[in-house]
Amino acid sequence: MIKKHIPNAITCCNLVSGCVATVFALGGQVGMALLFIIIGAVFDFFDGMSARLLGVSSPIGKELDSLADDVTFGVAPATIAFFELGVMDYPSWLEPARGVLPFFAYVMAAFAALRLAKFNLDERQAMGFIGLPTPANALFWGSLVVGMGDVLESSPYMVFVVLALIVASSVVMVSELPMFALKFKHWGWKGNELKYVFLITCLPLIAVFRLSAFAVIVAWYVILSIYANRKGTKK
Repeated sequence: MIKKHIPNAITCCNLVSGCVATVFALGGQVGMALLFIIIGAVFDFFDGMSARLLGVSSPIGKELDSLADDVTFGVAPATIAFFELGVMDYPSWLEPARGVLPFFAYVMAAFAALRLAKFNLDERQAMGFIGLPTPANALFWGSLVVGMGDVLESSPYMVFVVLALIVASSVVMVSELPMFALKFKHWGWKGNELKYVFLITCLPLIAVFRLSAFAVIVAWYVILSIYANRKGTKK
C-alpha cells in the first residue's frame, strides 16, 4: 500500500533538507542554509499531518521524524554557529583556541536530540511545549547569523555573546519552561490573549528587522512564555 509510505517519504525530504542546509552552512552560504531549514520545517509540518489524515502513523515514522528533526533543527543550526565562530575575530589571548572553539557549537545538536527524545516521551505537550521547540531554535540561529552577521563580527568580544547564546539556547530547549503553541480550541480573545498578542506583534517585528526577524521573534516568544509562566505561578 503506497499511502503508508507517504508520511515517511515526506520525513525523508525533511532529512535531506537538513543535510543540504548543513553543507551550505559549512561552505559559508548561511542564507541558503536558512532557506533549507525553512523547507525542512515545511516538510516537518506536513509529515505529521499526512500521517494523521491517512491514518498510517507508526513507531518507525516517529523514530525517523526525530532523526530528521535533529539533522535539520539540530546539526544544521549548530553548523551555522560553527561557521560563524570560525570567521569571527577573537581577542588575541583567545586566538590559539580558534581551531577548537567553533566545535563547541555542536553541543547544541546534542541538546536538540535530547529535546526531541523528551518530546517523544512527554505526554504533557499536547497543547503546548515544555522547552523551546527545535525548529524555533534552528530559525533563531539561521536568522541571527544571516541578519546580524556584521554585528556579531564587529568586535572580538562578540565571540562570548555567541558562546553564551549557544549555552542559553541549549538549556532552554531541555528546560521545564512551559511554552505556548499556536493551537486554538476556539477563536475568542479570552484564553487566547497571549497567542493573539504574539501574532499581532510579529508583523511589525518582521517589517523592522527583516532578515533577522526570525531571531527576534523567537526571542520574543521565549520572553512571552516566561512572562505567562510567572504570571500563572503567582496566581
